[in-house]
Amino acid sequence: MHIRPATPADAGRLAALRHDFRTAMNQATEEREGFITRCTAWMAERLQPGGPWRCWVAEQDRMVVGQLWLELIEKVPNPAPELEQHAYITNVYVDPSARAAGTGQRLLDAALGFCREQRVDSVILWPTERSRTLYARNGFASPADMLEAVLDAGRDIH
Repeated sequence: MHIRPATPADAGRLAALRHDFRTAMNQATEEREGFITRCTAWMAERLQPGGPWRCWVAEQDRMVVGQLWLELIEKVPNPAPELEQHAYITNVYVDPSARAAGTGQRLLDAALGFCREQRVDSVILWPTERSRTLYARNGFASPADMLEAVLDAGRDIH
């Protein structure tokens, strides 16, 4: 298993994995090929250098089998000794054929190493039930100082 930063050339495979990930949890409301086309364009644009998005991929036998996306979030400048970036981790997915081999941990290690290099204050994510133990082993916990307001239950994406 090899972990590396994703490039725009990976976008098509990453979009297909995204489709597999989300449709395993919810019924699709968009046809597969249309979604992959739309998502590939979105991902390729965000994988261009210089933006706030990063993605790491897991490759096995030269095939991308896993991904982790991270967005850097600027904080308002602070005069106190507090770092001025957050990070949001999302779309962590490993193909079922490559699970139970530490792939998720290796993707998370790459992302958290990057966050430390970038001097990120806090990393946030919304885990699936299955992934909670991975994140707990890596220091993630439910914060006492954060609130969430869900504004859309996700029934209509268009």
